[in-house]
Amino acid sequence: MVKQDLINYSPVRFFDNAAEGGLKDGQLGLITAKKGLGKTSVLVQFGIDALIHDKQLVHVSFDQHSSNVISWYENVLAEITKKKNLGDTTDLNNSIVRDRTILNFNQETFSLPKVVSTIKALKDGGINVSALIIDGADLTKFSADDIKAVADYVKAEKITAWFSETNESAELATTLPKELEPFFATIGHLASNGSNVDLTILKADGKKIEPVAVKLDSKTMLMTK
Repeated sequence: MVKQDLINYSPVRFFDNAAEGGLKDGQLGLITAKKGLGKTSVLVQFGIDALIHDKQLVHVSFDQHSSNVISWYENVLAEITKKKNLGDTTDLNNSIVRDRTILNFNQETFSLPKVVSTIKALKDGGINVSALIIDGADLTKFSADDIKAVADYVKAEKITAWFSETNESAELATTLPKELEPFFATIGHLASNGSNVDLTILKADGKKIEPVAVKLDSKTMLMTK
């Protein structure tokens, strides 16, 4: 019952409602913001949502140690369960740990095609990867072929993949290099709004849309109404 409650009350439901159903299987998504504004928190919320839907997740980090990523998951899950008074989540925590793989890479020595090769090797080893997060990479240092390698894999395997990018632009045309934008079906941008943070959705399900914002709770950084 705890898992179903968590699915119903997941912060990602607010995002899905605003973003034409959210990210679909076979698609890439992107969250942009200036450094330190909450991109990792949002991606972890997507990661937890995948895990509670019994998907096996690979979280790739280019800028954080595994221990830091683990802390993000523990803290975000604790905030969700506390906010909704979901009770004992011991079994759920164990399930999340079992189905989550965290990888750390250095962008200077590890390319996106190598990331794809690593994920393929994990699958050959029995880990049925069905959701992917790539956090902390500098997309301006990747070519269209690099992103295409991930996009092709995601489409072929019918999984989802979320990226983050440090960029202060709230305009779709300048939020990342022009040649990379078509690869991302859903794009959202985080920006301060007074004492709060808004996640403005600029593109959904492959189409540029009239920008619509999902608010983040100023204390927990969880997506909310």
